[in-house]
Amino acid sequence: MKKRLVFALLIQFFLIPALARSAELSDPAEDVAALVGTALSNNPELKASEARWQMFASKAKQAKALDDPMVMFRLQNMLSHEPGVFNLDPNSAKVVGISQQLPFWGKRALREKVAQSEAESYKWAFEERKLELTKMVKESYYQLWAVNKMLGVIDKNVKILSNFLTINELKYSVGQGVQQDIYKAGLEKSKMLDMQISLQQQRKSLESNLNYLLNRQGNIPIGSIAEFTLPRIIMTREQLNESALNNRPQVNSLASLIMKAQAACSLAKKESYPDFNISAEYMFREPIASGMATDPGYNMFSVGLSFNLPIQQQKRRAMVAESTFETSMATEELNALKNSINYTINETLAQLDRRRQQVELYKGGIIPQSEQSLESALISYRVNKVDFLTLLDSRMNLFNYERELYESKAEYMMKLAQLEAVVGCEVTLRPSTPAFENHEHPHK
Repeated sequence: MKKRLVFALLIQFFLIPALARSAELSDPAEDVAALVGTALSNNPELKASEARWQMFASKAKQAKALDDPMVMFRLQNMLSHEPGVFNLDPNSAKVVGISQQLPFWGKRALREKVAQSEAESYKWAFEERKLELTKMVKESYYQLWAVNKMLGVIDKNVKILSNFLTINELKYSVGQGVQQDIYKAGLEKSKMLDMQISLQQQRKSLESNLNYLLNRQGNIPIGSIAEFTLPRIIMTREQLNESALNNRPQVNSLASLIMKAQAACSLAKKESYPDFNISAEYMFREPIASGMATDPGYNMFSVGLSFNLPIQQQKRRAMVAESTFETSMATEELNALKNSINYTINETLAQLDRRRQQVELYKGGIIPQSEQSLESALISYRVNKVDFLTLLDSRMNLFNYERELYESKAEYMMKLAQLEAVVGCEVTLRPSTPAFENHEHPHK
């Protein structure tokens, strides 16, 4: 009876993986594109970045405007002992005037260019933030996929190790096993449970992070993640670099800052020229007919032009120096970014190649061989040709290879998301061939 129970448990050993796979297929799957769209629509930090851009765009519309004209009303040369009388002194008059401040020619256009370039830099910063948010959502998505897969593998192995414990206890009770096998199986099961606790905590953290990016309550559950194939990149390194220089928002943002600094430098030089103020006044006079004086009281007008004297040259030279250093700073930051883009593209492509080769190796070689080795060990164990430790090592080796396969697949998709963020657009992709087929990589 006990031997038949041992045989039944061994049969169950093979059924557990199939049952686990069928359970996985029944769950509804989350769509990464839908999650990214939700994040781009709802994320408050992205909305704040957009509002900042719109704020500076509104400032740019103000930069070219003239100052409001000044209207003046004045009672001129009134007699102190009769302040309301205008026909006693020919110099008494009611005066109305208007004046307008006019900057030197070219200053308004340069101020507008400075403000517009600054607004453009914030617009591209907003677009850069969208790329960063998309990358973060995809990274959390594929990390969550890997954690889910590993939790499934651990759950399967915990059940198998429980069966191993039962088998060893039955074999030990009939004198066919050793107590050390029971302890070893129990230890491996405890290690699996410890790993399960850590992964469950990691899953909660990833779900909270994903809900944070989507601006949702942190306790909203995330559905299962659909299976995927590894897409291939069909662009060359040179094409990726060129695409990054043309499409990366941060490149355009720094280019806008360079234009802003150059316009500010031209404006600072223009500050050595005076600004003007034009004015016009009209005086209303009353006729005077008295024993002391007579005056027909003709109305009078005056026009004027005034301007400042730009003699504070030390201040203006400092303004030119400030804008020159700002230009140099933005230019070098752009050069550093281009250098970083080139390095990151090369490094990411190398890591993508490594991860793809690992996935192909695990799926096409290591895992099938490990499964065959485990099956052989199981058959030999049933007829007492190998000991339990050999069987257990085969089971744990397969577990570790499966875990590394899921980590490599998730890491590949995360690196792909990082590459798209660096390039500034979606990389041109085509459906992947089966992972065990070996093809030359176009970007090599």
